Amino acid sequence: MSLTEAQRFHLKKFIKELENFRGRHTELVSVYIPQDYDLNKIINHLAQEQGTASNIKSSATRKNVTDALERMIQHLKLFKRTPPNGLVVFSGNVAEREGQQDFKVWSIEPPVPLKTRIYRCDKEFVLDILRDMLEAKEVYGLVVMDRRDANIALLKGKTIIPIVKTHSEVPGKFKAGGQSAQRFHRLIEGAAKEHYKKVADYIKEAFLNLEGLKGIIVGGPGPTKYDLVEGNFITNEVKKKIIAIKDLSYTGEFGLEELLEKSQDVLAQEEVTEEKKIVGKFLEMLAINRNMVAYGEDDVMSKLKMGVVDKLLLSEDLSDEKIEEFEAAAKPVGSEVRIISTQTREGAQLRDLGKFAAILRYEVHT
Repeated sequence: MSLTEAQRFHLKKFIKELENFRGRHTELVSVYIPQDYDLNKIINHLAQEQGTASNIKSSATRKNVTDALERMIQHLKLFKRTPPNGLVVFSGNVAEREGQQDFKVWSIEPPVPLKTRIYRCDKEFVLDILRDMLEAKEVYGLVVMDRRDANIALLKGKTIIPIVKTHSEVPGKFKAGGQSAQRFHRLIEGAAKEHYKKVADYIKEAFLNLEGLKGIIVGGPGPTKYDLVEGNFITNEVKKKIIAIKDLSYTGEFGLEELLEKSQDVLAQEEVTEEKKIVGKFLEMLAINRNMVAYGEDDVMSKLKMGVVDKLLLSEDLSDEKIEEFEAAAKPVGSEVRIISTQTREGAQLRDLGKFAAILRYEVHT
């Protein structure tokens, strides 16, 4: 499951705020509660930990830990049940000077289902699991082949994960001996077709129903890759998922690395395609029917308050405070919020239009 830009923005901001705090001793409390986990069990566990903390020798550390746990328990009692994706809670004395007290509690429902249960007291908050959620969860299929070999792998982030390696029965280029050249040619073509069928089956098995698959990239030396893709070996459902075909010098593991290297343009393009589409739609509607869109801070906020905004587009160039202000206005009226990067021509156009834009639910004549 991949995060929307809005989810990514909020999670990044949350992590950034918490990673600045340091405890003098192991007194900052982090608790990760998995989805469907009983909150009462967590509260009881934290109460037990309060009892254990009474054995801490340092009176200052003991007080900081027991008070942090108490604040967390009181905070958890505000929830009737664990939220659908689970809950992450942090508590501690974050006063800058020793001897002072400034206890704070933070909680967040993670944007993806939480499977891990953690209780930890440390000098810093445990944030790695949340950081991991920021990483791209989308995957791409990689296929590298020639007439003799094929390698199928997954690309997750920047990591290549091999799935299948297969070798064909296509004869090498040796002398035909007693066989006629024609018969030998037929043997080679027959074996090549079997190889393509086998590779196509592996591709279908690996990628057809794979959750989070953004596309398949095929590569290899010579024309074989085109024979595979353009012949009747791959089903139409799978063929639709192929986003690029690349010429390579190698097959095997070197070929996979080369394919990754040569596909950076495609991968970068895929990331921004959705953004380009939605901003492109806004610009098109702006040209065709001005009453179906809004742009500029005041105009967009006015339309949000009227409840007529379908999609709200905010430039990443805006301040965190301004983004949050518009998101707060969008939430009660169910407007979809998209934070748009400035790395594309369309994103730059949105920035130059005033950084705020909206596609409306219906025509508004003002």
